Amino acid sequence: MKKSTYIWQNGSLVNWDDAKVHVLTHALHYGTAVFEGIRAYHTDKGAAIFRAKEHFDRLEDSAKLIYMKTPYTSDELITATKHLIKENKLNSCYIRPTLFFGYGVMGLNPSPNPIETMIAAWEWGSYLGEDGLKNGIRCKMSSYTRIDSRTMPPLAKTSANYLNSGLAKQEALRCGYDEAILLNSNGFIAEGPGENLFVIKDKVVYATRAEDSALRGITADSAKTIAKNLGYELREKSFIRDEILTADELFFTGTAAEITPIREIDGIQIGNGSRGPITEHIQNTFFDVVTGKNPSYSHWLTLV
Repeated sequence: MKKSTYIWQNGSLVNWDDAKVHVLTHALHYGTAVFEGIRAYHTDKGAAIFRAKEHFDRLEDSAKLIYMKTPYTSDELITATKHLIKENKLNSCYIRPTLFFGYGVMGLNPSPNPIETMIAAWEWGSYLGEDGLKNGIRCKMSSYTRIDSRTMPPLAKTSANYLNSGLAKQEALRCGYDEAILLNSNGFIAEGPGENLFVIKDKVVYATRAEDSALRGITADSAKTIAKNLGYELREKSFIRDEILTADELFFTGTAAEITPIREIDGIQIGNGSRGPITEHIQNTFFDVVTGKNPSYSHWLTLV
């Protein structure tokens, strides 16, 4: 990771190496933290945060689902993020805001503890690699089941939830793949460890459903809008494993992954074994949008 100069912590900028918490911080022991992943892109008008309001509103929703009261509004956190990006002199970056129960008392009930807030931003390239963006990645069907609402809130981005994702990711890497795909407890496709999945069959673009324990992805929502505006038929449905293995094209969406094609699952080639034409069309449009080259979507960009 390439360090920036400052991190925003509880209302103030602190030096990157001075952003610290107590070793008995509640979130460190019990996973009582919520976070977001956001990107700012370089545009002709300067750095622009992609769908800032939607991300910070989802952060607030995540906090609500674990009984955490947020100490700052979405607008206040957007202002703080813009200030942080300016002070770090970043043209493009990945942004990680986090709310967590801090140091106070131990035990499973976090409510007596203070709620701490931090925002970090740093330069970060393609999560799954530039080659992956162009040629597609190889995935493994995970042996881990995606959490559902009977165990944890799958629509919340909580630190605790992402142990499930991290185990699936590590398993895929150990087996020689780039990424994992998880099924839910009913046997339907849920998502990747940090991505939503799209399926293309007979020129129809399909999105997986939140009801199948997939996070309501903001990049996924953007891809849906772009696909419809490009004239593609868009549907949402549940998928069994066989259906994605016989798809014409597959791609992941996510803040980190952006729009990444999938060329193989468990040694089975997807489509022609490379990035498909519809995926490429949506992907190219997405990158034009986030870099400010498509004015039709300027409302998605918050200039720093």
